[in-house]
Amino acid sequence: MTAAATPAAGALPDADLKWIPGGTFRMGSDEHYPEEAPAREVEVGAVWMGRTTVTNAAFAAFVAATGYLTVAERPLDPADFPGAPAENLVPGSMVFVGTPGPVDLRHLSQWWRWVPGASWRAPEGPGSTVDGRADHPVVQVAYEDAEAYAAWAGLALPTEAQWEHAARGGLDGATYTWGNRPETAGRRQANYWHGDFPWRAESGYGRTAPVGSFPPNGYGLADMAGNVWEWTQDWYTEDRWAGLSSCCLPRDPRGGRPEQSYDPAQPQIRVPRRVIKGGSFLCADSYCLRYRPAARRPHMVDTGMSHLGFRCVAPPVPAA
Repeated sequence: MTAAATPAAGALPDADLKWIPGGTFRMGSDEHYPEEAPAREVEVGAVWMGRTTVTNAAFAAFVAATGYLTVAERPLDPADFPGAPAENLVPGSMVFVGTPGPVDLRHLSQWWRWVPGASWRAPEGPGSTVDGRADHPVVQVAYEDAEAYAAWAGLALPTEAQWEHAARGGLDGATYTWGNRPETAGRRQANYWHGDFPWRAESGYGRTAPVGSFPPNGYGLADMAGNVWEWTQDWYTEDRWAGLSSCCLPRDPRGGRPEQSYDPAQPQIRVPRRVIKGGSFLCADSYCLRYRPAARRPHMVDTGMSHLGFRCVAPPVPAA
């Protein structure tokens, strides 16, 4: 590698990073969900990116070194939640709870629960543990938790454009990280929901898997499809191209402003949302075909979930 292709100073020396060359690619999709359209050619700079999402072991090392307390572990201020029952004003997070049988998929509250005591240490709530899951992706991390880890490691979180370009692995415009054809039974490609969602998963699915359990993409990156959703830096807006000239190729495009990211369906909640990418072990073809590079969703910055993690990037050192 040349000097330009070495990670910036300050990155953890043992960080497992892959070189992602810069270039032009088609971002988004006109064939799937509305928030992905319209697709547009953009240019991104080169970057180093984590081969995997940050694991429980790596996050535990960060906590041990810094004493960091995640958002899900901190006491809640009643002033921030007027009218909330006292029993709800305790640390916790959102946990997937499978249903006993088929349900109406329009109502996700049937399989998501706010669980007091849920955190990265106890992803499914009290009684659960990450023991034996050191090589699984850390989950139940809010945005500031991911950002704190990245800063400690001398790294950063990727932008949406950086993430999507890297996820494509050189297959510009392809539907999946591995090409245009769906996964076949003889060649499993990613940890997404196999079985009947949200109540009956096939053996080995329906939960996180050790990082790198499935084939890497063309840039050597693991789990850019499924396993866990991943935080990006960008504020979420429905129209990501608003304000950009239609005549010029955008370079390293970014999201909007925090106030543009509020959920219009819940105007009483003034919590900004960032873009998350990649889908998770809960993405089912019958419900959420979002384990694709173009897929994107908004997520409130103050909330972790049992299927949400992150990976990091490092800029290259400028050539001398």
